Amino acid sequence: MFKGSIVALVTPMCGDGSIDYTSLEALIDFHVKQGTAALVIAGTTGESATLNPEEHCILLNRSYEIIKQRLPMIAGTGANSTAEAIALTHCAKKAKAEASLLVTPYYNKPTQTGLIMHHQAIADAVDIPQILYNVPGRTACDMQAQTVGELARVGNIVGIKEATGSMERLEEIKKLVSDDFALLTGDDSTTCEFILNGGHGAISVTANVVPAKMAAMCRLASQGKESEARLADAEIADLHRLLFIESNPIPVKWAVSEMGFGEINMRLPMTVLAEEFQQPLRDALVASGAL
Repeated sequence: MFKGSIVALVTPMCGDGSIDYTSLEALIDFHVKQGTAALVIAGTTGESATLNPEEHCILLNRSYEIIKQRLPMIAGTGANSTAEAIALTHCAKKAKAEASLLVTPYYNKPTQTGLIMHHQAIADAVDIPQILYNVPGRTACDMQAQTVGELARVGNIVGIKEATGSMERLEEIKKLVSDDFALLTGDDSTTCEFILNGGHGAISVTANVVPAKMAAMCRLASQGKESEARLADAEIADLHRLLFIESNPIPVKWAVSEMGFGEINMRLPMTVLAEEFQQPLRDALVASGAL
């Protein structure tokens, strides 16, 4: 089972928009040493929406070579076209990823039946562990608990990244899945509460900049050490907030660059963090020990 603090890793880029593999290697080496449970490559935080299919697959292969099995690699392979998601998931398997992460099809707004058929088709096509990803705030598509329960019966669908931040939704899903189905949150600000209420971990943006502290908080919460976990979470609460002050991954890409991992380069339509938010985020990085 996937559990603990999993980093939704940024993708460093050069000024011309190409992937900065030198900075990526430094970033991965940093996370290997920080207690991170796994790395998500080419997820939303990794600017997957602006990667073309060829470079997406190259990024997965290069990342695996850099990681060198020191951590599990989860590959973001979601798309709003089922055929494209299947193709990317084939790339993930060829790149030897331990699992793929599949966001609900965005913009299309499929029905719950459509979601079941979409994920069933990918699971049938590619024999690799697959993690569902529900983030309706970005996709305009909300995978309901009953749908998760049905998909959890598919042999190689092994978990969900549930990013609504709703503890009620967590409770609904828990009743419908087996104990070994990984329950991961994608909402940093409610991660502590999520794990204390029976979740297994997080695929985290905050963990890009304070991986050791995020890992420690997740560990304390999973051990049921509520007061200690809440105290650890309070120490990074400002980061949870400020890393989403503009659309992810704008703030975290800026923060990682401030920490020395590459230049502040993003692909349009994403832009560099507005100047008015830079000092507050810098202060939070200093306060948390990231700088």
